[in-house]
Amino acid sequence: MGRWNAAMADELALLVADVFEAAGALRRAGEALAAAEGQTQARWQLMSAVSEEPLPVARAARRLGVARQGVQRIANELVRDGLAELRDNPDHRTSPLLALTATGQQALEAITARARAAHRTMGDGLTGADLAAVRELLRRVTRQADRWTGTDTAGAKPRTRTRTRPGPATDATGAPGA
Repeated sequence: MGRWNAAMADELALLVADVFEAAGALRRAGEALAAAEGQTQARWQLMSAVSEEPLPVARAARRLGVARQGVQRIANELVRDGLAELRDNPDHRTSPLLALTATGQQALEAITARARAAHRTMGDGLTGADLAAVRELLRRVTRQADRWTGTDTAGAKPRTRTRTRPGPATDATGAPGA
């Protein structure tokens, strides 16, 4: 480990500011991508979170790192609009599973296609090694921040695939996702 000093503390503070600025830019891009398909980034994130497997709303909220109540509101909208459906949960009678409908899957695929095109433009001039190094550094900083706050997620699986969400796995812009 390197020797920690005031200059490094200042650099970390600048990195944090840069991450917030990048997150804001990626959120704005994600909103624009989702809006082009008549969706919001929040709806996109939730559709992405349940795209691989149906989940209870509470688990989807934990995956996204947001309050269950907000996710419930968005889930209700997705169901109302025919993009998702609630299914019986064999593990919990009172906590149904949120699943995408065929229409919801099509909407997610359309946003994802737009995101891929946007990623090609946003990533112009970046190498795979650049992206891998930044991702590894951000994962390390995240783990250290989680340890410092007592919310260590060391047992959590690292995100290895591209998601269709900001996520915390991904949003299609590379912003936070499911």
